[in-house]
Formats: sequence, C-alpha cells, structure tokens
Amino acid sequence: MMTETKPYLIVGLGNPGAEYRHNRHNVGFMVVDALAEAAAIPMRRVENRAIIGKGIVDDRRLILAKPQTFMNDSGQSVAPLVDYYKIPLEHLLVVHDDLDLPFGTLRLRPSGGTGGQRGMESIVSKLWTYDFARLRVGIGRPPGRMDPRDYVLYDFSPLQQEFLPDVLRTAVAAIRRFLMDGIEVAMNEFNGSVIDEDE
Repeated sequence: MMTETKPYLIVGLGNPGAEYRHNRHNVGFMVVDALAEAAAIPMRRVENRAIIGKGIVDDRRLILAKPQTFMNDSGQSVAPLVDYYKIPLEHLLVVHDDLDLPFGTLRLRPSGGTGGQRGMESIVSKLWTYDFARLRVGIGRPPGRMDPRDYVLYDFSPLQQEFLPDVLRTAVAAIRRFLMDGIEVAMNEFNGSVIDEDE
C-alpha cells in the first residue's frame, strides 16, 4: 500500500510540566503518549512550541504533537504546525478532555464547537475554522460544588486510574481507525463508553 502523501497531525492538549502530568486536563497528552509508545515514535523534538514525534502508522505519515504553551494558548502552537507542515484540515485531529462526557466516554466528531474547552477555543481562533476533527475524552463533572477549573487540574481518582489504561488503549485504536478508514467509520465504531465506572 502506498503511504499517504500528506501527513496527518495528531495533537494532544494539556499543560506542560511535571506537576500537571497526571491531571485530568492532560488526558490529551496521555493519549498522544500512548499512541507514540504503541507506534514506537520517539517524542523528543521541539518545534513551534510543541514536543513532536514523526513516524509511519498504518502506512500514514504521522506527526504527533503536544503543545507546550499551556492549554489556553494551544492555538499558538497548533496553527504554526498546520501551516509549516501544510496539513490539510481533514488530516488534523485534536484530542482533549471533556467535562460534559462521563469518564471513559469517547466522542469523535469531524467538526463542531469548542464546548467551552479553552485549548480548543484557542485553536479555533488561530485556525479561523471549526472544521477539523476532534476526539473528546470524557472526564466527568466535578463532585458537589467543586469549581470545574479546579477539578480538571486534579489527578484522576484511584478508581478512574484503574480504568484509564483501557480508555487510552481504546482512544489509540480510534485514532488508528480514523487514519485508516476516516472519521465516519471511526465514529461508528468507537463513539460511546469504554468502561462502566460502576463495575
């Protein structure tokens, strides 16, 4: 099979720094790291304010990126990467956390709004379009009256951490399906809950 000519750019959103590494807000980073590990793609280079890795996955040229701008300024990294590598918008996929989805739920979409996710708002503002794919990874709502801005900066609960490897594995499988067969096929196969948190 001939390798796709134009590369794909898979972006995971999060905050740089060891103190944020395991936060719910960093699940986009976690998914990209899991994909890099599965595909043996080293994530060592720094370009356009992002840690990136390059490789071939399922005969697709792939660039993985973790912006190092902090979440709310993600567009300052993503837009230059899209421009520099001449990424077609249909080859861009952004992975991010979502408060409005239950923990362990995946939701692929070919386009759409930002849902108030600040990293996505930044990317949309810099690309001037909503028309790119996104993989939303559910982290659930904060308990009680906890401020969502605090909740996303906490680590996953011990129970959630037990299920997190399954969530990350399934997210990686969803991305690979997107690469091979397109967004519609990936949506039909993977949109929904990965696990039952009440098990």
